[in-house]
Amino acid sequence: MAAIGRSFLRSAVSTHNASRNSHYKYFSSSTKVMAGKVGFIGLGNMGGHMARNLIKNGHKLVVYDVSKDLVNSLKESGATAAGSPAEVASEATKVVTMLPESAHVQTVYTGDSGIFSTLHKDSLLMDCSTIDPSVSQAMAGIAAEMGSAFVDAPVSGGVNAARDALLTFMVGGSEASYQAASEYLSLMGKNVVHCGAVGTGQAAKICNNMLLGISMIGTSETMNLGMKLGLDPKLLAKILNMSSGRCWSSEVYNPCPGVLEGVPSSNDYKGGFGTALMTKDLGLAQNAATAMKSPTPMGSLAHQMYRTMTNHGYGGKDFSSAFMFLQDQGKK
Repeated sequence: MAAIGRSFLRSAVSTHNASRNSHYKYFSSSTKVMAGKVGFIGLGNMGGHMARNLIKNGHKLVVYDVSKDLVNSLKESGATAAGSPAEVASEATKVVTMLPESAHVQTVYTGDSGIFSTLHKDSLLMDCSTIDPSVSQAMAGIAAEMGSAFVDAPVSGGVNAARDALLTFMVGGSEASYQAASEYLSLMGKNVVHCGAVGTGQAAKICNNMLLGISMIGTSETMNLGMKLGLDPKLLAKILNMSSGRCWSSEVYNPCPGVLEGVPSSNDYKGGFGTALMTKDLGLAQNAATAMKSPTPMGSLAHQMYRTMTNHGYGGKDFSSAFMFLQDQGKK
């Protein structure tokens, strides 16, 4: 993975150098930046809650998302709307991004209307997306060349944890950047962990999500089998959670409808963490496993199952819909 990251970084920095003189601009501190103002880009299921927690803690936010409805929702919470990532970066020297995939991060940061086109020197960029570590390293390289800092800070915990500011942030970056980012990340989460250099936050996250994907399938299989054997699902969940089978997927995010309130499985699998996103994260884990020659047979099987689910119309449902998928397969 390190070799892949260095190659990607060299390519990205080379592209940046070629285009910098034509449209990248360095802004002085005397432009329209407001003291204490934070930029936030990506206001989806997780990002919207995270942004609101910054507002609740007294920060003035300037926000952007491709969805005008999501932007308007944040405006109602007190944020200022921006028309592009470039506008966000022109108004704030602290910027948080929460985006679905590597390609989105590259566009938001390096596109013609991207963050780097209006970046102020001494800015702090905090990317909470789950992406390829090499992309994080590339963005950090460009930021450093422009006199600013970048940390990768992917999150774990789910939508409810984002709402309640109980997320775990896995941070990759220098010690100084980690300390600076913690001031903001700690307002959105319970745990802010320094993993090492840029890219290590992503490494920790994709390892976590591989285990999460595996455990969710295992919990779904267990709940489905137990119900077919005549067990009440709430009773079975209670037994699991006081026994050795206990895990986050069984206790906090149970995939069986009606077992827990306030989780996607009890809301027709709406909201939460989409199956398509889990498929993407498991793909990142498999790419890393291949590069590192690290056997991940269970991770590979989980990836295959979530790919199948996505191809069968489950992509927009929460990843705990693995339970529904297994029930549907059992009816055939």
